[in-house]
Amino acid sequence: MWPFVIALLLVGFGVACFTGAPYVPILGQDRRHLLDLAELKAGQTLIDLGSGDGRLLYAAAQRGLTAIGYEINPIMILVSWAVCWRYRRRVTIRWANLWTVKLPPADIIYVFLLDKYMDRLDAKLQAEITQPTIVISYVFKLPRQPIRTNATASVYCYGPIEKAEPLV
Repeated sequence: MWPFVIALLLVGFGVACFTGAPYVPILGQDRRHLLDLAELKAGQTLIDLGSGDGRLLYAAAQRGLTAIGYEINPIMILVSWAVCWRYRRRVTIRWANLWTVKLPPADIIYVFLLDKYMDRLDAKLQAEITQPTIVISYVFKLPRQPIRTNATASVYCYGPIEKAEPLV
């Protein structure tokens, strides 16, 4: 039994490391700052690519957002379901590889990927986003000019910019 559990843990966390980033929890104060930086409004939809333990999804749901998380590690999906249980009507967690999933329309996309994947992510976002969408990147920067930044994150605008509401 234990060898199976250990193998499952190694595979779950190993796959995540080789497809985007290892699991690293976001500090509580950083979660709040990320959501503040996005200037979110209740009723909007947030997608978290690589949602990990679900704590950002939970924080978004607390603010009245619909939150969708994509996670490749089945162990972290179980953790996310437990963390987000209180807001299960606002939070959806999907077992998926962020590189192969077709992104649904959203107001905000959050990502915390390693620097070496940012060019690939930029190409994916440009190809799939069809409406004005705010993208928040934690720690690592996308290869384009951000519209806002703070000490740990950058905010970008994707989609048809001419239709987007002006950002201050």
